[in-house]
Amino acid sequence: SSAQVNLNLYSPTSHCKHLNSTKTSIALSYDEVSENAYDIRLKLTKEVLTIQKQDVVCVSGSDHSANHRTVTLRRQPVGGLGLSIKGGAEHKVPVVISKIFKDQAADQTGMLFIGDAIIQVNGINVESATHEEVVHLLRNAGDEVTITVQYLREAPSFLKLPLGSPGPSSDHSSGASSPLFDSGLHLNGNSTNTAPSSPSSPIANEPKYEKRWLDTLSVPLSMARISRYKAGTDKLRSNAFEVLALDGVSTGILQFYTAQESADWLRAISTNISDLTLQNMKMANKCCSPSDQVIHMGWVNERLEGTDASQLYKFKFLALKGSSFYIFSTPPVSTLDWVRAEKIYNLCEVLFKIHKLWLADDCWLQANLYLGIHQDFDLEDQRPYCFSVMVGHGKSHYFNVELGSELAVWEKSFQRAIFLEVQRTGSKTYMCSWQGDTLCFTVDFALGFTCFDSKTKNVLWRFKFSQLKGSSDDGKTRVKLLFQNLDTKQIETKELEFQDLTAVLHCIHSFIAAKVASVDPVFIDSQSIARKYMYSN
Repeated sequence: SSAQVNLNLYSPTSHCKHLNSTKTSIALSYDEVSENAYDIRLKLTKEVLTIQKQDVVCVSGSDHSANHRTVTLRRQPVGGLGLSIKGGAEHKVPVVISKIFKDQAADQTGMLFIGDAIIQVNGINVESATHEEVVHLLRNAGDEVTITVQYLREAPSFLKLPLGSPGPSSDHSSGASSPLFDSGLHLNGNSTNTAPSSPSSPIANEPKYEKRWLDTLSVPLSMARISRYKAGTDKLRSNAFEVLALDGVSTGILQFYTAQESADWLRAISTNISDLTLQNMKMANKCCSPSDQVIHMGWVNERLEGTDASQLYKFKFLALKGSSFYIFSTPPVSTLDWVRAEKIYNLCEVLFKIHKLWLADDCWLQANLYLGIHQDFDLEDQRPYCFSVMVGHGKSHYFNVELGSELAVWEKSFQRAIFLEVQRTGSKTYMCSWQGDTLCFTVDFALGFTCFDSKTKNVLWRFKFSQLKGSSDDGKTRVKLLFQNLDTKQIETKELEFQDLTAVLHCIHSFIAAKVASVDPVFIDSQSIARKYMYSN
C-alpha cells in the first residue's frame, strides 16, 4: 500500500518501480486571480515534472509560424461552414471553434482545430466582439468566408472544449455541457470531437497542421517542495496543490478532476522528490565522516511563533546530521552551507512529539488524548500531520508535513539519529547545584546516573537507569529524581537545580530510550504513533 512507506532510509531499491516510468495525465492549471482553470497535461519523470499545453504546429509546408492561420471556407449547401463556435467578449474570452464536423467545409481545409480563436472574419477584427456579433458576421459573410485564427492555448475550462486528438482516450472535457451557448454554423451532419489533422483532399505544397501537446514548463524535483495550502493560510486546496522548485520556479496551482487523482499525483511526485533527496544525502555522506552522516532531511512547514488566528506557516528545510538537528530556510547545497543554518540543536537534548494525524473520516486524532502525550500547543489550526521538536529552555518548534508517510519517516529518523548520537557520545555531563554546592550530573549510557562534587570529583551518588522510578520538576530550574535503592527497596529523592532543565530532561529521555532500544528494539517500534496509525488505517 502507498501508505506503507519504505522506512529503511538507506534502501537503494526504495520505490524503484517509479524511477524508470513516466506518468502522464490531463489536469487543470488554476489561476487564482482570474479564477479560471485551463487544460494542461502533466508529465512526470524521475527528476522533472513537465507541464504541457496544447498548440497547433505546422508539420510540413512553407508556413513556419502556426501562430496565425488564414483560411478560406466555401459554404456548402449541406453543412454550411461545418463548425460551431463558443465564447465571446461578454464572457471575457475570445470566440473559439468548439466543434468541427467531419468531411464538411472547415474539416476539409485541414487547417482549423477545436480551440482556435477567431481573430478576423473577412478582414474585420473580431477579437473584442460578442458571441452574437461573430455569429451574425459568419452567417452573412457570403459563400466564401476568410477567417484568421490563432489557437487559444489557455482556453478556460468553463468553455468545456473537447481536448480532441492527441490526448488520452479518457477525455475529461467532452460530454460535459457548458454554460455558454454553442452556435452551430452548419445545417446537419454528425459532430466529431477529433478533426483529422490533414485535409481530405490535400493540395500540393499546402502547409499541414497538427494539434500537439508542447512542453511549456519544466520543474526540477531535486529539493523541490509541495504545498496543498493557500499561501499564508490554513485553507487546504480542494484536489489541488503546487510544486515549487529549489530555484523558486512554481508549477502554479495544479487542479485535478477527482480526489483520488490528486492523491495519486501528490504521492507520485512526493516519492520522486524523496528518492532524489536520498540520492543527495548519499552524495553528501560521501564527504562526511561516519560520525557525521546525514540521517534524513526534507521540507516541512513551520508554524511561526506569536501568530494570530491565521496561523501562518513558513517553509523550512530540516536535517538530521551527525550530532545535530538543523533548521534551514533553504536547503544546504554545498558543505559550506551547513554552517549557515538558522538553528542548530544537539540531538541528545531535543524531544520529538507527534501531535496530529488525519483519520479517514476527517476527524482529528489528537495524539495526546489516546497516548498520554503532554500537549504544549493550542492546536486550533486545521493542519494534519503535525509534530513538534522541543528544545532547551522550554522552547519548541511546531512543524507540519503534507503526507502521513512523511510523518512516519520523520518519527523513525529522529529516533534513529538520537539513538546513534547517544551511543556515539556515551555520556553527557551538566553543571548543577544543590544547597549552595556546585555539582556535576552525568548521564552515562553504560553506568546510568552519577552525581559528583565539581571540585573534589568525589562521587555523591550513583544509580542505574532501571532504578529511576519517577521525577517531578517546577518547570523552571529544579527537578526531583526518585530512585529505588536496590538493597532497601526504598525510594530516595535527589533534588538538583540546572540552568537549562529542559535540555537535561530531554537528555535523560534520549539516553533511557536509546537504552531500551538497544535491549528491546521491537518495543520501540511498537511505540511509533505515526506508523501504528498508518498500518491500521
